[in-house]
Amino acid sequence: QVQLVESGGGLVQAGGSLRLSCLFSGGTFTSYAMGWFRQAPGKEREFVAAVSWTGENVDLADSVEGRFTISRDNAKNTVYLQMNSLKDEDSAVYYCAADYIPGTSDYVGDIFDEYIYWGQGTQVTVSS
Repeated sequence: QVQLVESGGGLVQAGGSLRLSCLFSGGTFTSYAMGWFRQAPGKEREFVAAVSWTGENVDLADSVEGRFTISRDNAKNTVYLQMNSLKDEDSAVYYCAADYIPGTSDYVGDIFDEYIYWGQGTQVTVSS
């Protein structure tokens, strides 16, 4: 059974940086595109970023473009979300998710329902 474990969340001042990590286990990491979503209190879960199994194809939400970077290390079964220039509105629980991609497609998706495995989430709080 695939398991995803996030780490790296915490409290940071506005303008600061954090790097989230997500460790994948229980399956073949390179069979999955990986994504990050977030959910703030009272709001729906929203797409943040995704990366294809090769790491060469990425997608970022408009709200984080230019500030966040997603990457993966297939040797370590880990996906990262580097978050710079953090704003108050980035405060949320951040979830790592895995999207099974058959074959060798370099596809990435931004749709919640595409992702079949989810981590437990890590809290990011940005203070102004």
